Amino acid sequence: MGAITPLGLTVAELWENLLAGRSGVRPVTQFDVSAYPCRIGSYVVGFDPTRYMSVKEARRMSRVSQYTIATAQEAIADAQLHLETEDRERIGVVIGTGIGGMERIDEGLVALRTKGPSRVSPFALAAGLPNMPAHHLSVMAGAMGPINCCVTACASGTQAVGEAVELIRRGAADVVLCGGVEASFAFDGPLAGFCAMRAVSLRNDEPERASRPFDAQRDGFVLGEGCAILVVERLEHALARGARIYAEVLGYASSSDAYHIAAPSPEGSGALRAMRWALQDAGLGPEDVDYINAHGTSTPANDATETIAIKALFGERAYDVPISSTKSMLGHTMGAAGAIEAIVSVLTIRDGIIHPTINLEYPDPVCDLDYVPWEPRRTNVRIVLSNSFGLGGHNACLVIGRYDDGRWTADDGPPQRAVGQSAVGP
Repeated sequence: MGAITPLGLTVAELWENLLAGRSGVRPVTQFDVSAYPCRIGSYVVGFDPTRYMSVKEARRMSRVSQYTIATAQEAIADAQLHLETEDRERIGVVIGTGIGGMERIDEGLVALRTKGPSRVSPFALAAGLPNMPAHHLSVMAGAMGPINCCVTACASGTQAVGEAVELIRRGAADVVLCGGVEASFAFDGPLAGFCAMRAVSLRNDEPERASRPFDAQRDGFVLGEGCAILVVERLEHALARGARIYAEVLGYASSSDAYHIAAPSPEGSGALRAMRWALQDAGLGPEDVDYINAHGTSTPANDATETIAIKALFGERAYDVPISSTKSMLGHTMGAAGAIEAIVSVLTIRDGIIHPTINLEYPDPVCDLDYVPWEPRRTNVRIVLSNSFGLGGHNACLVIGRYDDGRWTADDGPPQRAVGQSAVGP
């Protein structure tokens, strides 16, 4: 696994800071935001692309492609995956992004309108396309198998992991490099757009307290960015190469609200379907879930409808299942969120500890479940349900479980279970 986030440039840094309850939200300094109603964000600090690629390569890429290449290097090393010995036609790539490399297109448009068409970079259009992170990763890894790009707003990262699992299940790949990425502060457009939608928090004077999922005083999400890459393998392949298997992706499902471009279905019906179908795909029921990594965006509507959907699926047990929001500390990393939260789900299983939901100060009568406020909680976690519900009514859920190496032997025949494995230390 690999991660670049506002809480650090590695998975270990991310996990340490999440367990400590640290916020990555800070004043925006990349461009002038003096006229913006929202002047805060959760962005990556200290990233130098030339640590991971040449200057020439970096100049030809958008920031999302740079993040992807850098993060994938950590993931591949962490997985101890020796690409030179693998069948490259059996390695796939699936990367999700919501915004993509639009800053490169924006740069090209500025050049076009101020200097004329002859001054537009030949990389302006191509570098900005949302499939380019997947392209660059396939080139770096020499991956010649199936390749895909999921562009489903806030659900992109989760769908990328889920679609990677589907490739393995149908026998199209042995290994898939998958995840999500967003570079929301590579230019000023995303923040301006979300300000115009009135979707973001206006707590400019206290940025660390701005993202407050399920709190009665939440006033919008905090825009974030980052990248997460996971190595997902067919179980037989992982066992054959002696991989240190870390967790299993047991279930995946997606659904559509078919309701509104930005607002969730008020009764949470789309979220409910995605959660139910993901558990059905895993052969499990609500009674098997030990922890829910919530979508938990800190918007009035989303947190309420997610809570309603959880109650509808879990019944009275909804009050007994611990739930927390990674976005309380990272903000909403958009296309990267689901992949980051998949890593968080795996680490939760590994360490038997649930990170807190910070800034949960004022109870909301609608959001009255156990959101693990402020302090991490130690508990035995075997099964995690991870939720992502995106703009446009795109819903996606993963069910991730602890790997039990006693459930399979070679005599059972080749399994089609997909596993994520990692050598991440504590």
